[in-house]
Amino acid sequence: MSRRPAVPRQVRIIAGQWKRTPLPVPDVEGLRPTPDRVRETVFNWLEHLQQRSWRGRCCLDLFAGTGALGFEAASRGAERVLLVESDARAVQRLEATRDKLSASNVQIQRGDAAQVITRQTQKFHLIFLDPPYSEQRLPALLPRCRDLLEPGGLVYAESDQPFTGPDTDDWMSAWKVVRLDKAGTVHFGLFAPDDTGFN
Repeated sequence: MSRRPAVPRQVRIIAGQWKRTPLPVPDVEGLRPTPDRVRETVFNWLEHLQQRSWRGRCCLDLFAGTGALGFEAASRGAERVLLVESDARAVQRLEATRDKLSASNVQIQRGDAAQVITRQTQKFHLIFLDPPYSEQRLPALLPRCRDLLEPGGLVYAESDQPFTGPDTDDWMSAWKVVRLDKAGTVHFGLFAPDDTGFN
């Protein structure tokens, strides 16, 4: 009988000024850090698409968890990263990491992703959308990210289900696939609003 892989006790920032810094993984139900291999692939995509420059980039991580995606962007030079997390214990860990790194470009907000999207007025160049798989929130939240994107902005999304096929037509039809891949059971990709002319 196969078992699901154990959740690691920590993950590490891959590159940038805080390279190899460990990020603790709190024992929070549904928290599932993006695997190292997937993060490395995603940030290689982003480095290529952005000509290796994070200058002036504003990022939003709507399900921050360990902060692995948001802190990675901040480590590489993003101007501002907003980490959103609903669990109090995870928020405490995020705040401790931010303070330890003196990460002045990282802001942390406790709250539900849907409520934050509703209240948010700032635009972002990159939105990380990686909700717990069991909650099935991508169909509702991905369309709402459109209004938060700067021109040319991208959404990174991750799921245990494919992003293409008849079951996704309703909520993926307004999005263009920029990059798409799969690692084990993890489906992940970068997406742009279909009307932006993103190549």
